Amino acid sequence: MSHRPGSGLAAVSTALLAMSRHLEVRDVLKTIVASARELLDAEYAALGVPDDHGGFAQFVVDGVSDAQWKAIGPLPRQHGILAAMLRDAKTERLADVRKDPRFEGWPSAHPDMSDFLGLPVKDGDETIGALFLANKRCPKPDGGCGFTAEDEELLSILAQHAAIALTNARLYERSRELTITEERSRLAHELHDAVSQKLFSLRLTAQAAAALVDRDPARAKGELQQIAELAAEAADELRAAVVELRPAALDEDGLVNTLRTQIQVLDRAHTARVTFDTRGIRALPAAQEEALLRVAQEAMHNALRHSGAGEVDVVLVRRGQGAVLSVTDNGKGFDPRTVRRAGRHLGLVSMRDRASGVGGRLTVESAPGKGTTIEMEVPGG
Repeated sequence: MSHRPGSGLAAVSTALLAMSRHLEVRDVLKTIVASARELLDAEYAALGVPDDHGGFAQFVVDGVSDAQWKAIGPLPRQHGILAAMLRDAKTERLADVRKDPRFEGWPSAHPDMSDFLGLPVKDGDETIGALFLANKRCPKPDGGCGFTAEDEELLSILAQHAAIALTNARLYERSRELTITEERSRLAHELHDAVSQKLFSLRLTAQAAAALVDRDPARAKGELQQIAELAAEAADELRAAVVELRPAALDEDGLVNTLRTQIQVLDRAHTARVTFDTRGIRALPAAQEEALLRVAQEAMHNALRHSGAGEVDVVLVRRGQGAVLSVTDNGKGFDPRTVRRAGRHLGLVSMRDRASGVGGRLTVESAPGKGTTIEMEVPGG
């Protein structure tokens, strides 16, 4: 292990702690791959998760840039030695993967690889993934493999813990899916009750207004005003429920692109100018990204619907391992001392709950006539 810069018990401990820190499957996969590559000092690492048809449902890489990965394109469903590892579920240590009879070549943009170490990630008898490393950074004997038996043993230990971390993450996501289903059911009931009451009130008020039009136009006008207010409240109830129920495109597009797309839509849909600026953002734990998106949505809604702002500026920047989101408007603002009364109306309570729920914090700066800034910071992972 002399060529491994992070060798030793401390490096192994660091890798295992990194894997156990995350609960989202996507984050666990990325951490396993990065930890394996760093621990064994390899140039490239990958982790494939099987589907039910002999191919890969997910394939995560480390050591390949986003531009390279885009140029490589999608992997074939059945991919040579990688797919063979899913099928045979045994460890492979090769001096040159290109000389193996199962090697089927790779796209022109694919980096060149020679020595190779791969092994299955198993939960009992089930293969739940296959971990691959290529191009160990060390002097290699002529025709020999840079990866050693000691590397194989170390990666086997890492794979056992990876199986535990991945299984736990899957259980967490299934539990969260059940919670989301229950929450959607609760929201559906609340939506039905709240909107039904509003619509019932609307109908009665409309009937009263119709009866008063001829004999008391002034009272009829008041009833019509009440109808407008009830309709606005019903619309707000619907909007709040739809925001909660509609899944964000975070998995496909990432936080920055999802935010940018939504802000462009809002900028076109409202008279106020809505801008977005971002710098240095890196991938965050999925729960933190979702919380940032939800807080941004709520803060922008407040600014566009309640503040009378002509400009709304959204900024997302990196801070340490985490990120800071700020939503600033030049609207009418409010007195923070009245936040206890106004907070629930403006969604500040739910925004604070979202921030604290992912280990972050939320601050609000505002004054009458001087606009509002809502800032949320998350720690990253």
